[in-house]
Amino acid sequence: MSLVTDHLASSAPQQPHPGGGRAATRRGRRRRARKPAPLAGRYIGYVLYFVGAGLISGAVVHHPLDPARYTKIAVVGVLVFLAATVVNEFLLATDRPALRRAVLIIAASLMLSFGIGMLSGGLQHFEDFPDRGAVLVPLGITVSFIAFVLKDAESSWRRIFGPLGLAVLLTAAVSFFGLRAVADGLGETSGESGHSHGGGTEEEADEHSTEEESTAPATEPSAPESSVPPEEESGHAEDGHSH
Repeated sequence: MSLVTDHLASSAPQQPHPGGGRAATRRGRRRRARKPAPLAGRYIGYVLYFVGAGLISGAVVHHPLDPARYTKIAVVGVLVFLAATVVNEFLLATDRPALRRAVLIIAASLMLSFGIGMLSGGLQHFEDFPDRGAVLVPLGITVSFIAFVLKDAESSWRRIFGPLGLAVLLTAAVSFFGLRAVADGLGETSGESGHSHGGGTEEEADEHSTEEESTAPATEPSAPESSVPPEEESGHAEDGHSH
């Protein structure tokens, strides 16, 4: 009988503890019953991510051409990227982070947006701005990696100084010296750029005006000469017949 009673006791379902077991069960049920984020929300979140990064990348590269204009574009890109962070990390997330973690996520996201912008913009317009691209690409690699580690909930900030961080740092150094050599080979002339926005330069305007001056007649046209031969004019004068 003891064997039978022991077998029945071991096979009987375990009842949850009347204290905290029920609360844990309810939380587990709510977690299982929680529906995934809607497709429209996920789509909007990722679109905001890429649009924000694109605006920042264009502003970072083109900033020397028109600082006031591209500063505004960079600010708009930052706001769009932060809106994407709020949508993806807070509104659509199953577990919302605490206040301290939320502040860290927002700061890291802002840092990540500039890192991605420098990397993508430097690569896209490297031939237009070789010297600037040689600096932006390795800097973007480093900044984006640090920001991603700080933003990732499953990683510790100590990973920045680990083997992966060392590999990223070496990659950034190699890319800097390599792109710098390529930029020197392109022989970028000072004050000129293959990526033009707007009208021509002052030198082109001067050359155009010089060409117009050279095509203009050197002397003014003289007064029309008389079609009457000089002999006839002298004859009229001698006869005393004047007109």
